[in-house]
Amino acid sequence: MRHVIALLFMLLPGYLCAYGQNTLKGNKAFDTSQRVTISKIIIDGNTITRRSVILRETNIHEGGIISMDSVAFLMEQTKLRLFNMQLFNEVEQRTERNGNELTWYIHLRERWYIIPSVTVQFADRNFNTWWVEENHDLRRASVGLTLTDKNFRGNLETLAVTVQDGYTQKLGISYMRPYVNGGQTRGMGFWLSYAQSRQTYYATDSDKLVYAGTYSGPVILRQTEGGISYIYRPAYASRHIFQLNYKDYSAGDTILKLNPGYYANGSRRARFMELFYRYEYNGVDNWNYSLDGFKLVTQAVVREGLEGINFQSYANVEAGLFLPIAAGEKFPKWYASAVFRGRLMYPQNQPYYFLGGLGTQTDYVRGYEYYVIDGYNYGLLRLDLKREVFNNTYSIPMKYFAAIPLRIYPKIFADAGYIGNTTPGNSFLSNRLLYSMGIGVDVVTLYDIKIRFEFAYNHLGQNGLYLHFNSE
Repeated sequence: MRHVIALLFMLLPGYLCAYGQNTLKGNKAFDTSQRVTISKIIIDGNTITRRSVILRETNIHEGGIISMDSVAFLMEQTKLRLFNMQLFNEVEQRTERNGNELTWYIHLRERWYIIPSVTVQFADRNFNTWWVEENHDLRRASVGLTLTDKNFRGNLETLAVTVQDGYTQKLGISYMRPYVNGGQTRGMGFWLSYAQSRQTYYATDSDKLVYAGTYSGPVILRQTEGGISYIYRPAYASRHIFQLNYKDYSAGDTILKLNPGYYANGSRRARFMELFYRYEYNGVDNWNYSLDGFKLVTQAVVREGLEGINFQSYANVEAGLFLPIAAGEKFPKWYASAVFRGRLMYPQNQPYYFLGGLGTQTDYVRGYEYYVIDGYNYGLLRLDLKREVFNNTYSIPMKYFAAIPLRIYPKIFADAGYIGNTTPGNSFLSNRLLYSMGIGVDVVTLYDIKIRFEFAYNHLGQNGLYLHFNSE
């Protein structure tokens, strides 16, 4: 219990960062000489989405008294908040004043919510590793079909079913309802999945993953996971997520012979309960591709092993500051950003499978995409300076794709990172400062699709062109 309390105290600063969540971002002292009452809010175009769900995201309500000077600001804020719901392709607003009363009109064009998406995932950490080091071997690809309803019953509920075949076979189902109470502050959800692979990595050698198994051989790794979630969202900008999960992993004899420390105590199976907490502060203009504002994400995980893993706890933090830069009329739309990610782990003597570090998912120093650096505690800083050179929307005669946006941002960037490891083995990148710099282009388009082309130069003197499908 003391471990849980200590870990939650580590996240107290993140919880306190919910300051200002009930205030208007950038709100100035508006002129109160012309105050009006919002008598009606008229919404149309929401064929599926419930009115109460839409109004939950706005900062306006019927009966509210505002200054006329604040209308333009509130319109822009409402537009950004509704776009952040990822439910609408178009948001248009207008107001009509009649004496001291104001009627607010919101016109929406809904997205296509039930999305059958085909995904191609590679066994490798990123596209670049698969293309270069694995010679773009299609046997390392997994093809999945996911049927997702992102607005189930119009309540912003998400229901998804996944079937995947190829390198990794997977079945999964998940459900999340953000509001289950009248005040629209509490939600719940569950998830369940099963996956198996005939090949997987079992060790790290000179900061490279080493694999065991064959593409057509027996299954050597099985993973069954499930959990329930509780969501608390007291205001627009902040959200708390609590999860209680059960996970059951099993490895084949091939893996255990090559690495007896794959799980704890030489076990071929790892079973454990997991308590997960996540806090989000959303003070940015767009959560998926931010240009203005501040966001914070903190996570705490506590695991109690039943087999193959002892006690483990760790805390992650991600903080991002995004700033528009005024560069004069000839050079508008410049943006700067600083993103920090870090992790603290206790205790540090963990089985190989539960170690991880830099080089996986989004936690990597750009320019080191071909390396995986195992360790315990790490920090990563990313700096970007970009300019919007293209921003256009194309209309096509399709209901759910009537507007296709396209934005392009050339940029320069610099990264720095460090990861500590008390047992580094033959790693030559742990316990030292990693840094890189480069240039790139970000492309943002329909349904928040992001593509990053980056040319980076690292401290080893290596350089390369890298392709990613997420934001920084």
